[in-house]
Amino acid sequence: MKTFFTLFLYVSAVAESQAYLDPGTGSILIQGLIAGIAAAALVIKTYWYRIKSFFAKDQPNDTTGEELASKQTEQQDTSR
Repeated sequence: MKTFFTLFLYVSAVAESQAYLDPGTGSILIQGLIAGIAAAALVIKTYWYRIKSFFAKDQPNDTTGEELASKQTEQQDTSR
């Protein structure tokens, strides 16, 4: 048990780091955040109709395809 504790302390000890984070690092992080927001906005814009129809209530369609075609034919005949 003593060796396990000693090994744990040796592995968990934090060594001094020689890393340097310049201002460009923060700039890259902000740029990545803005790009993620822009990508999410584009996806939402692209699939907006599907998202909207998913949450919309189903409304019954009163006209059938044949009725719609006959109405269009009537409108074309009257416009001639």
